[in-house]
Amino acid sequence: MAKDLPTQARVVIVGGGIVGCSVAYHLTKLGWTDVVLLERGTLSCGTTWHAAGLVGQLRATLNLTRLAQYTADLYETLEAETGQATGFKRNGSVAVARTAERMTELKRSASMARSFGLDVFIITPSEAGELWPLMRTDDLVGAAFVPRDGQTNPSDTTAALAKGARAGGARIIENTKVTAIHRRNGAVAGVATDEGDIACETVVNCGGMWAREIGRGCGVTVPLHAAEHMYIVTKPIEGLASDVPSLRDTDGYIYVKEDAGKILLGGFEPVAKPWGMGGIPDDISFLQLEDDWEQFEPLMENALIRVPVLETAEVRQFFNGPESFTPDNLYILGEAPELRNFYVAAGFNSIGIQSAGGAGKAVAEWIVEGAPTMDLWDVDIRRFSSFQGNARYLHDRTFESLGLLYAMHWPFRQPETARGVRHSPLHDRLAERGACFGVVAGWERPNWYAPDGVEPRYEYSFGRQNWFPYWAEEHMAVRRSVGLFDQTSFAKFLLAGRDAEAVLQGICAGDVAVAPGKVVYTQMLNERGGIEADLTITRLAPDSYFIVTGAPVATHNFDWIRRNIPADARVSLTDMTSAYAVIGLMGPRSRELLARVTDTDLSNEAFPFLTAREIEVGYAPVRALRITYVGELGWELYIPTEFAAGVYDALVAAGGDLGPRLAGYHAMDSLRSEKAYRHWGHDITGEYTPLEAGLGFAVALAKNTPFVGRDALLRQREEGLRRRLVSFTLDDPEPLLYHDEPIWRDGAIVGRITSGSYGHLLGRAVGMGYVANGGEVIDAEFIKSGRYEIEIARERFPATAHLRPPYDPKSERVRG
Repeated sequence: MAKDLPTQARVVIVGGGIVGCSVAYHLTKLGWTDVVLLERGTLSCGTTWHAAGLVGQLRATLNLTRLAQYTADLYETLEAETGQATGFKRNGSVAVARTAERMTELKRSASMARSFGLDVFIITPSEAGELWPLMRTDDLVGAAFVPRDGQTNPSDTTAALAKGARAGGARIIENTKVTAIHRRNGAVAGVATDEGDIACETVVNCGGMWAREIGRGCGVTVPLHAAEHMYIVTKPIEGLASDVPSLRDTDGYIYVKEDAGKILLGGFEPVAKPWGMGGIPDDISFLQLEDDWEQFEPLMENALIRVPVLETAEVRQFFNGPESFTPDNLYILGEAPELRNFYVAAGFNSIGIQSAGGAGKAVAEWIVEGAPTMDLWDVDIRRFSSFQGNARYLHDRTFESLGLLYAMHWPFRQPETARGVRHSPLHDRLAERGACFGVVAGWERPNWYAPDGVEPRYEYSFGRQNWFPYWAEEHMAVRRSVGLFDQTSFAKFLLAGRDAEAVLQGICAGDVAVAPGKVVYTQMLNERGGIEADLTITRLAPDSYFIVTGAPVATHNFDWIRRNIPADARVSLTDMTSAYAVIGLMGPRSRELLARVTDTDLSNEAFPFLTAREIEVGYAPVRALRITYVGELGWELYIPTEFAAGVYDALVAAGGDLGPRLAGYHAMDSLRSEKAYRHWGHDITGEYTPLEAGLGFAVALAKNTPFVGRDALLRQREEGLRRRLVSFTLDDPEPLLYHDEPIWRDGAIVGRITSGSYGHLLGRAVGMGYVANGGEVIDAEFIKSGRYEIEIARERFPATAHLRPPYDPKSERVRG
C-alpha cells in the first residue's frame, strides 16, 4: 500500500489533533509501542490549529484542576525532551471582576485553589493594571492572578507530542480517513480506512467535531455539537510586553493574550451560533468560516472598554472557526458503555489545549490499566444518557453552552435551553402547585415550590437566593410532619435469573443473600476499594432483584453492573426506569398518612425499616420500600407509571390536617446533609473507600463470596486509614457552604468540603469533607482534638467537626 498501512495494531487512535497526539504520546510512555494514529488530513488540521493556546489550570473541580496542572507541567518540558519548539511560556493569567458578585466568584475560586495546591492571588484593580498596563481598571472591583498559568503554540505543541510519540514507537499516518469501526461480540475488532483495514484491540475516538459521527457509526453516543468561535488578531501594538499575562474579563465575555507583539482577542458570547447542522464536512482541512462582525460585536464592545488601545488598533485578521461543545461544558473521556474497548477523548469546549496533556494521560492509563487511575466522573462519558446524542437537543443546547464558559457560575444554576425532555407523570400536577424545576439527566425535577403569588423562578446569587425561605419551610415540614417528594427520576434496574444472587454477591460489598422482601443498602467497588456505585437492592424473589440508584449515574451504574456479570452467568439486566414513578413520603407522620390510603399494616413489627411490601393504594398496585434519604421515617412508593397520578391524588386527598407538604430536591439535599447521608459524585466516588467514607457498616467483609474490592479493604483495615469523611457545621449561622471550600485544622489545610448545604433544623450551614494528616494514619482522636475553620471566599469561619451525624446520630427517627 502507498502509505505502508499496517494490517494490525494494538491501539488505533482516530484523529491527529493535540488530544489524539497526547493519547499516543502517553501510551508510549506507558510502554505500549504498537500504536497507530490515523489522521484524515494533516496533524492539527481540525480545531487545534486555530486554538488561542491559553493554558489555564484552575478548573471547576479538584480532578480537572489536577489534569490541567499536569498539562502545564508537561508542556514546560516538551521542547527539551523532543527538540521541537512549542512556544510555551508561563506568563500567568489575570481574571478581572466588574461586579461584587464576580469578585465573590473569584474569591471562592481562589479559596478552592488552595485545597488543590494551586497559587491564586486576589489582587486590587491597580495591581492588575500593573500586570496589564494597557488595561482600563477604574471600573473594576478586583482581580485574581495565577502566576503559573501560561500559553503555548497549539500546532507546535501538537508536533512535539507527535514527535515524542514516534520516538516511543507509535506510527502516525496522515491523509488516511477512517470510514468504519469493525465490531465483534460487543467489542472493537478493527477499523476500516480508505487505504485498507487495520485489525486492533482498542480504538480511541479523538475525532474532535467529527467524534459524534464516528461514534454513531458504531452505535456509541458522543454528545457534542459544533459552534462558530471567533477571534481577531491585531497588527503589532506599541507598549505590549511579551511577558504580559493572558487576560480574562468574563463579565465582558472576553479573553485577551499577547501574540508576538500583537493582541489576540476572543470570547464566548452569551448566545452562540451552532454550526454544522447538516453534518461536518470530512474533506476540508484548516477550515475557516465567514467573518461575522455582527456576532462578534458584543465581544468587541467589551474589549474596547477593557483595552482602550484597541479603538485605534488595526485588525490584521478576523478568524472564525468551528469548535465542539458538550451539553454540560465538560469534555468527554473514557470507554463507551455501548462498545468495549472503544474509548473517547473529545468535546473539549474550547479548552482542548489546556486539557490535552492531562486528558491524554488519563485515557492512556485507563486503556493500559483497564480502569481509570483517578476519579474522572466529571468528564466520564457514562454521565450521559443515550437521548443526549439527539441532534436537535445538542443544537438547541449549544446556543447556551458556549456562553456558559464565561457566564457567572452561580450555585444551583439551571440550563435554559433544551428543556422539557423527560417528564414525570406528576409533572403537570406539581407545576400547578408552584414547582420550580431543575434538570438532571434530562429529567425535569421539582427543586423547590413557590407559594401562591410567587413566580417559581431562580434569582441567583452566592448568598441566600430568593427561594431560601420556601426551602426552609419544606425542610422543616419533613422534620416535623410529612413531605411528599417526586423521585421518579431514580434509575431502576431488574436483575433476574438463576445466578442473580451469585452475581450480586460478587459485585456488591454488602450481603444481598437475604430473604425476599428485604432491602439492602450497599456499594459496588472497584479493585482499589473505591466506590463505583451507591445504591439500594431489594430482593423480590429467589431469582430476581430490584436495583435503585440516582438519575445522574444511570448509564454508569448500568454499565458497571453489566460489565461485571460473568460471561457464563444466567441472568438478565433490564432498565426499568420508565416503568415506575416514585413518590417519597417522608416524615414522622408519614405512617399516619400512608395508613389512610392502604389497608396494609405499617407498624414497625409488620413493616420494619429496610423491608419492601406489595401494597394497594387506592386502585393501584404499589411496591413500598421502607427506606429514606432524608433521615426520617418514610417510604418510597414505586408505582407503575400509568397509576402514578391516581396514587398522588389519593395521598393529597387523604392528607387533610397532615398536608402533605410538597418538597423538592433542594430540601432533600439539605435533609440528607443534616443526617450525613453521602452523595455519590461528591462525598463518595471511585477514589474513596467505604471505610474512609464511614460506610463500613454496609460492608460484609466476612461473607463467603469474595467481592470486587474486598482485598483492598482488608489491606486498608490492616494498615489504617489516612483520611476520613467528617461532618462539619459552621458556628456562625450566616455563611453558606456549597463544595470545595478548604478545611483548616489548627492553621493548616487538611481537606476540602465535598458537599455542603444549609441545615435548617440545625440553624447553620452543614457539610462533609475528608480530613487527612499529611499521609499519616488518622484516628478519631486526631479529628476530635483539632480546632477547625472552613474558608469561604478567602474568609475563614470557625466550624465544629462531627464523627457522627449532627442530626439524629442514633437513627432513632428513621426506625421510629
